[in-house]
Amino acid sequence: MEDDAWLRADRTNQGFSDAPEVAVADGGIAGTAAIGRSRADVSEVHISGHETVRIGYRRARSVARGTEADVQEWNRAIDLIEQRLEGDLDISDVARVALTSEYHFRRMFSTLAGMPLSEYVRRRRMTVATADVLAGEPVVDVAVRFGYGSAAAFTRAFKSMHGLTPGQARQPGSVLRSQPPLRFHLRVEGRSDMRHRIVDKDAFALVGYRTTVPVVHEGPNPAIVEFEKSIDGDARALLLSLSNTEPAGPLAVTVRLAESRSEGVEVEYWRAVATTAADCGDLARIDVPAGLWVVFEADGKFPEALQHLWADAATEWFPANPYEWIEGPELLTIHPDPGGESGRGELWLPIERIPSDLGR
Repeated sequence: MEDDAWLRADRTNQGFSDAPEVAVADGGIAGTAAIGRSRADVSEVHISGHETVRIGYRRARSVARGTEADVQEWNRAIDLIEQRLEGDLDISDVARVALTSEYHFRRMFSTLAGMPLSEYVRRRRMTVATADVLAGEPVVDVAVRFGYGSAAAFTRAFKSMHGLTPGQARQPGSVLRSQPPLRFHLRVEGRSDMRHRIVDKDAFALVGYRTTVPVVHEGPNPAIVEFEKSIDGDARALLLSLSNTEPAGPLAVTVRLAESRSEGVEVEYWRAVATTAADCGDLARIDVPAGLWVVFEADGKFPEALQHLWADAATEWFPANPYEWIEGPELLTIHPDPGGESGRGELWLPIERIPSDLGR
């Protein structure tokens, strides 16, 4: 019964990380169902010359962060991307314009815009390049100008976006796709009161068993379910004997998420525990450094009680507080009530405080 509850609850695991995500259940553990999809209502998109992403900010924002100035900085970053569509584009320069780290910029962009930053840049470049192709410029000249190594590479990318080759696109009546520039706008929303605490946690390790599985956006992940079934009772007992620090008990860990969270993208999945033990035998191991964490709390009916935590963190909590979401594991603890239809959970995200001299 508790395994079934874990499956229902963990359909809400929708992290946006390039690093481990962790989920824990009280009595049993099963497959992570949904990894890497942002909530559908994070962004409101309106096409009218520009594509507008409305960022939801909490009403009671900290003066340290979450002002109209933040939105202006992000729009200046988008402007820099537009200026450098031709030639080299260093994302660290873009992040500096937004007064944030490259990691945080990539993470927040993906969450808010609903696509990885690299995909947005690729689509914008191809949109602009398509106009040049339609104007009759030689494909090889356009390819070189927009950073492609050859006309063949450009043609493959062109067909990936439009479903047509450049030659076919020049024919009358061809239907093409376009990616408008993004613009960010402030919207005061205050939809939810996010219960949270800041934790300064010592270093620990994740040890256990691992496999590779595809990302599944909705419902149970069959590959993870099968992997979990393959771990026998003795192996589970060994892991539990090593668990000696938070989060306690069995952990489901996903590692090495790519920037894209598309359906089918492969990730590394672990059945593990958190420990401070130095000698864990032949078990696979990830060392997690000491640092700050923000811990969000939720309780109620599964999966609704947990399903908005990642998106709310990105669109409401981070803009309202002087912290950045940094690279590192993401931990979801799940404690189902008897029967498994409801319960409580916590989402742990690694953070660092933004220096006050950045004016946030």
